[in-house]
Amino acid sequence: MRRWRSILVILIIIGIGAAFFLLKPVGGPERDLTLTADAERGAYVMLVSGCVTCHTDTKNDGERLAGGAPLETPFGAFIPPNITPHPEAGIGSWRLADFARALSVGEGPGIKHYYPSFPYDNYTLMTDQDVVDLYAALMEEDPVATPSEPHQVGFPFNIRLAMAGWKNLFFAPQRFEPDPSRSERWNRGAYLVNGPAHCAACHAPRNPLGAREANLGLVGSSGTPAGNVPGIDKASLEEGGYDMPGLVDTLKTGFTPGFDVLGRAMGEVIEFSTSQWRDEDLEAVAAYLLDTD
Repeated sequence: MRRWRSILVILIIIGIGAAFFLLKPVGGPERDLTLTADAERGAYVMLVSGCVTCHTDTKNDGERLAGGAPLETPFGAFIPPNITPHPEAGIGSWRLADFARALSVGEGPGIKHYYPSFPYDNYTLMTDQDVVDLYAALMEEDPVATPSEPHQVGFPFNIRLAMAGWKNLFFAPQRFEPDPSRSERWNRGAYLVNGPAHCAACHAPRNPLGAREANLGLVGSSGTPAGNVPGIDKASLEEGGYDMPGLVDTLKTGFTPGFDVLGRAMGEVIEFSTSQWRDEDLEAVAAYLLDTD
């Protein structure tokens, strides 16, 4: 009997320790939010970050940034919320600190843990200036009173608190660190791909719990909101006939070297985001993905 009591005590201690680890607050580097905001520059950051692509239901003529179409995943459907500056329906009541925390650690006001369908594991890499400018740009958008729709996920994935455990297992808030051995263009491409443009959100494989397998690179993934997604690593791109000019052209026009047209989710990304990027950023992304610099 004593033996079983000892085992029970040990299991309780282990359980308490695991709970403390899984439910502890997720931290990260402090951000400088005293920087002077530039809303015009932030509008471009918004473009690069794909905010309009995800948060506008373009197929159903939804209002700009008032909520996107469902993102179908193996865990259920996640509905991008209203991020206009409406004080009740959107994020108009958010302070800059609230916005920065959402992007940096995936947590909204009231300790609301976000699902990784919102790519905060990419946005955490963004610079402080980009975050400050993006917030300023969003606050200048037209407010829309359309309320956000609830996610369509079942038990146990509908338990928000479980996301604290997911983060402690799979998420490490950090900022982008340039590689001093590579060119400025290559580093800009690395920042865009892994940070605000969040290419890895679709093009990196994920484990059974939905965490990105970062060590495998951008080799493609299945079961994402975009369906089965091809690889965009150097080997995959070269196999597809891409070179620097070809990849830049595809990101501008949607036409591939094989004269196909990219549609579905990537077609929307091109239409509402990359087709409007500056040429130097498209070239930076191509340089990074094809590892030419």
